[in-house]
Amino acid sequence: MAQKKRFILSIDGGGVRGLIPLRILEALESRLSLMGVGAPMHRIFDLMAGTSTGGLIAAGLSAPRPGGKTGEAAATISELRDFYEREARDIFTHSINARLTRAITNPLGLFDETYDVRPLEKLLKERFGWTSMASGLTKLVLTAYDIEQRKAVFMTNGLEENGGRPDDYYFWQAVRATTAAPSYFEPARVENLSRKQDQALIDGGVFINDPAIAAYLEARKIGWDEEELVILSLGTGQARERGFAYRDAVGWGALGWMQPSKGVPILSIFSDGQTQTAAYQASRLFAELPNVSYYRLEADLPAHAEDMDNARPSNIIALNGAADRVIRDNTILLDDLAGLLKDHVESAESGADPAELVHAA
Repeated sequence: MAQKKRFILSIDGGGVRGLIPLRILEALESRLSLMGVGAPMHRIFDLMAGTSTGGLIAAGLSAPRPGGKTGEAAATISELRDFYEREARDIFTHSINARLTRAITNPLGLFDETYDVRPLEKLLKERFGWTSMASGLTKLVLTAYDIEQRKAVFMTNGLEENGGRPDDYYFWQAVRATTAAPSYFEPARVENLSRKQDQALIDGGVFINDPAIAAYLEARKIGWDEEELVILSLGTGQARERGFAYRDAVGWGALGWMQPSKGVPILSIFSDGQTQTAAYQASRLFAELPNVSYYRLEADLPAHAEDMDNARPSNIIALNGAADRVIRDNTILLDDLAGLLKDHVESAESGADPAELVHAA
């Protein structure tokens, strides 16, 4: 009898560059459709993990749609693509009124967040409603960092080390937290529904931009065996040719390292360094665990396309071009993965428990 498989999807952080892994998922969805498989992503992947923009995608594909049919996800791949290509411009737009207000309350304007978070919060509430992660349509891991307790936070609907249930969060607040990139958005104040207390959380990309190993560990906590695991890890692109010259950096000072007009160099470097390290560690770790199947897809970006908040039409075109190249260069791999996923769905052995819609209010 063939070994039952558990398929895991891991998506990096990267702001608007989330369009790249989304396009790869779209290519998989298209292949599955041609094979006669119309199942949603939450039935195809047994566990989804995401940091920042990757967390938004994972949650969108695995949260129940408020007022929708049973098993209907909060967002389709097509709807998420529309968000990145169109709605993201509203998120990454400087509000004149907000700027005037901030000019009064903080005249220097040196230490304020770049963007008003209210448009993002409005969108998240509309998309996710007030359901909690316990109602997820598949297993899920979203990353964040608690700035008051000084600890990494893994928001899941799986199991704790002791076999107990993890802390529960509203979906929209969990996504708000994992996307709260320092200097871009203010920290998120979220409700820990299990502990009946608030937490101050920021983007999980500050410590784990590539969550593939976190996804693996979550799968093991759930009790899945190594030989069951197939991990697809999707990056959001690397601008290998974009460097920061010594002659410039040496005179930046604290504000220069955080300056948005320079792409917030310190965050860019932290994110890129962590992603490269995590991807290398994952490839070595899973090479030592031959029963685990691990696939990593990453895009090369032109230097100007790295900024996580660059939602201008010209940059959306560049990101789509980068995604097209990844899809083109990995045609055989994507075909093979689609075949494996088809067999997985048709086997009816995903192991996912029936989801129960939970209104946590």
